[in-house]
Amino acid sequence: PYFTQDEKTFATFWIGLWSILCFLSTSTTVATFLIDMERFKYPERPIIFLSACYLFVSVGYIVRLVAGHANVACNPEHHHIHYETTAGMKWGNEAIASYAQYFHLAAWLIPSAKSIAVLALSSVDGDPVAGVCYVGNQSLENLRGFVLAPLVVYLFTGSLFLLAGFVSLFRIRSVIKQGGTKTDKLEKLMIRIGIFTVLYTVPATIVIACYIYEQHNREAWERAQNCSCPGDPHRPKPDYAVFMLKYFMC
Repeated sequence: PYFTQDEKTFATFWIGLWSILCFLSTSTTVATFLIDMERFKYPERPIIFLSACYLFVSVGYIVRLVAGHANVACNPEHHHIHYETTAGMKWGNEAIASYAQYFHLAAWLIPSAKSIAVLALSSVDGDPVAGVCYVGNQSLENLRGFVLAPLVVYLFTGSLFLLAGFVSLFRIRSVIKQGGTKTDKLEKLMIRIGIFTVLYTVPATIVIACYIYEQHNREAWERAQNCSCPGDPHRPKPDYAVFMLKYFMC
């Protein structure tokens, strides 16, 4: 009820555009990896797995684009929104690759456990703006516990790993330089990882900020929508641009 029909129409176009672009880019990356796996070793290889994950995320949005908002996010009669339903270099490659099984165990087991918990607790609900099913669209407790808190922990932990990796790379670079060996390949690798770090952590941080804005204000929006006088110009309402930014950064 917070947004006009024109804003909802633009949201459909906006989300559809970026989900299709996300699908095309990630599917190309994954296909390239499947054709020539030897080209992608650690530490670049995790980017491929991230691309595969976002490929499936984009598929979910594309299903909504094809099936329609109401068919995905609403009950069969389209009377109400779904609520609480189930729905580089050799030394570097070898050193990191030896721990690959532990990284994979953490990277896939933790989200799997979260997904099972979400389904067991019937925490999936409809997003009234995007028209997809997610977690925490109707329940602030689910938003804080299953979405916001894990995203903050993941970003913080990942940033620590990246920082530790860069410290190690700089140390190795100085040792190699002292030995009189060229460091061109290592420096290129460091630049590539640095660019990826910015391209991933900045959107992830903005998504978290948007969720913080939403969970902080949602109760006030609902109270104003349900309990204030119609047409009151001072009643609080969500900023449409923040929601569009959230979907874009996601």
